[in-house]
Amino acid sequence: MKATQVLVLNSGSSSLKYQLLEMADGSRLASGLVERIGEQGTGRLVHTPAGGERRERALSVPDHAAALRAAGEELAADGTGLDSPRLAAVGHRVVHGGRSFTEPTLVDDRVLAEIERLVPLAPLHNPANLAGIRTARALNPELPQVAVFDTAFHTTIPDHAACYAIDADVAAAHRVRRYGFHGTSHAFVSRATAALLDRRPEEVNVITLHLGNGASAAAVAGGRCVDTSMGLTPLEGLVMGTRSGDVDPAVVFHLHRVAGMSVDEIDELLNSRSGLRGLCGDNDMREVVRRMDEGDGRARLAFDVYAHRLRSYIGAYFAVLGRVDAVTFTAGVGENASRVRTAAVAGLDALGPVVDERLNTAADRGPRLISPEYARVAVAVVPTDEELEIATQAFALVNA
Repeated sequence: MKATQVLVLNSGSSSLKYQLLEMADGSRLASGLVERIGEQGTGRLVHTPAGGERRERALSVPDHAAALRAAGEELAADGTGLDSPRLAAVGHRVVHGGRSFTEPTLVDDRVLAEIERLVPLAPLHNPANLAGIRTARALNPELPQVAVFDTAFHTTIPDHAACYAIDADVAAAHRVRRYGFHGTSHAFVSRATAALLDRRPEEVNVITLHLGNGASAAAVAGGRCVDTSMGLTPLEGLVMGTRSGDVDPAVVFHLHRVAGMSVDEIDELLNSRSGLRGLCGDNDMREVVRRMDEGDGRARLAFDVYAHRLRSYIGAYFAVLGRVDAVTFTAGVGENASRVRTAAVAGLDALGPVVDERLNTAADRGPRLISPEYARVAVAVVPTDEELEIATQAFALVNA
């Protein structure tokens, strides 16, 4: 029996998301979520097999091992457990690969040690990602484990775009540079955009806009990322749900000296109490638009700041790329908020992108063009599929 299935794991600090995919056709066989790992009280598992009824149960999940065992039991009930001969690999989302990992990587002890060394660059994410990998290895030591890094797609960014203009020795000593995130999404969406244009990825220059609660932009030239908005951390760049995006670095010093805020308090402010939430109290774009339409001035300002930053990055990446074939929106806000898409390209007609409002507001939810035929630069909406991208990369590696 040929192994053609990949289990994709996304391990968070207190949750485990998983999807089982059949690589012969890219279909989903099952998906699930285990919540409240390591927390007091009872955890919860939700499992949904393809074409079947959703199953939900309460359970004790003291650690990631218990969470993955429970997920494995649900998968086994559907016919594919962690010991199934049909399982070719487990693909793990790992947030930070630094400059060490430029492509999907088969996990061994050396790889685990290097991911551990990178924890200071992603202290909230890499430890949880490591827990998922170690648990999966322990449950089935013979099954290939593949790490797919959020940062890998951005390792092609040239030094002049990745380097910050600070003391070079300090930057080198502490690995300070632009790394970028959402790489699996930008990779998937840029290729899917080329397919939508009926062209090869190597022929197309695309600006991809991943707009969810976290948000980032990328300039992709011929399938290679040459710039992106997130930097050393996911805080830089676009206005997000709760993150500030770009601010004057001196804001940190000012708040410390004048407001008496500690570094940790400022960190929490910029990551959790800024962005849309900081501007108007809501981080859900649907609520922001609803309030704006009712005449709420704070919501209007939040929307306008969000759109202004988007336009600024789109314009900047026209300059970076020189020639742009498409501007593509993806993720929760990008795929569903037609008002955001309109505002993001408003006034950029001279550069080429134009939105057709009939296409923009249509009920279609698949990959589609929302620009008129005469537009010199296509505007597209492409639903992202990070799990399929991880599975595709993992499967290709173990079958190379």
